Amino acid sequence: MASFVSHTSIDCSDAQALSRWWQAVLDYVEDPDDPNEPGDDECLISSRDGHHRLLFIEVPETKQGKNRVHLDLRPREGSRDDEFARLQELGATTLDDRRNADGTGWVVLADPEGNEFCILRSEAEVAATRGAVAG
Repeated sequence: MASFVSHTSIDCSDAQALSRWWQAVLDYVEDPDDPNEPGDDECLISSRDGHHRLLFIEVPETKQGKNRVHLDLRPREGSRDDEFARLQELGATTLDDRRNADGTGWVVLADPEGNEFCILRSEAEVAATRGAVAG
């Protein structure tokens, strides 16, 4: 017997605003039968195929310290650096740039509420340098 991940929960101060931000980042969708509304204290978004869901839950306290769990993102199209630029335009904050001169590496970012996540190289970039350190 085994379990599966129903959804990943993210504590926040504004569930609707943060769910909208992540919708733009991931191209996720709301449940049309249960749309996320301003003032909702829980907002759920899902990948278009329904295999991954993020649940944003309003909590009274602010984020403190580093996340113990975070998302690692890969661009579906284009390069890591193109996606990095897009995420900055959406309002992500750069926390640590771990890109290497040989093109490997990643960037640690934060969403508008300070939750850390990383942007990795695309699968195409990794395949182009097969044999090099992935990441």
